[in-house]
Amino acid sequence: MDDDLDAALAAAGPRLRALRKQRETTLADLSTETGISVSTLSRLESGSRRPTLELLLPLARAHGVTLDELVGAPPTGDPRVHLQPVSANGMTMLPLTRRAGGIQAYKLIIPAGARQEPDPQTHEGYEWLYVLNGRLRLVLGEHDLVLEPGEAAEFDTRVPHWFSPADGRSAELLSLFGRQGERAHLRARPKAKS
Repeated sequence: MDDDLDAALAAAGPRLRALRKQRETTLADLSTETGISVSTLSRLESGSRRPTLELLLPLARAHGVTLDELVGAPPTGDPRVHLQPVSANGMTMLPLTRRAGGIQAYKLIIPAGARQEPDPQTHEGYEWLYVLNGRLRLVLGEHDLVLEPGEAAEFDTRVPHWFSPADGRSAELLSLFGRQGERAHLRARPKAKS
C-alpha cells in the first residue's frame, strides 16, 4: 500500500509540470493563482518535495482537474477526451475543455420536463449556446425565444437569463462560457471567386 502511495505521489510532479505547460502558464502565474510559492511549485514539479493535500487541492482547482487526475499516471499523449459528467441545476454538463481561466466548452443535456418556470439569474461572464438536439427556450432580459437545432445565441451573462427545453422533451446543446467576459467569435472565409 505504501509503495502504491509513493508511486502515485512521485507521478504527481511530472503531471503538474505537464499540466502547467499545457496551459502555457509560468510558475509565477501559477503561484499568484494558487497562493503557493514559486520555489514550492518548482520543487513539487521536480519531485524534490512530496505533495500534500493542502498543496494538491489548489493546484487541482487551478488546472481544472480532479485530485485523482493529479496523482494518477503521467500523461500518455492520448488525444481522446475522457468526459467526466457533472450534474447541476437539473442538467448534465460534460466539460469538453480544461483550460482554467479561459473560455470553457461544455455539452449540456437538459432532461425532459426540467426547469419549466423561468427563474432568470445573472453572473459575470459571456456565454454562447448552440442547440444540437431538441428545442431550447431562452429567456434573456425582456426576450423569450425558442432556439431550434442548428441555431445559436450569445449573450452577456450579467443580463438576467434562463433556459430549458421548450416543449417538454430533452434538449442537448454546446455552451462556450468565459468568466471574464470573453466573446466567442465565428469567422467564415469568403467564397473563392471562380
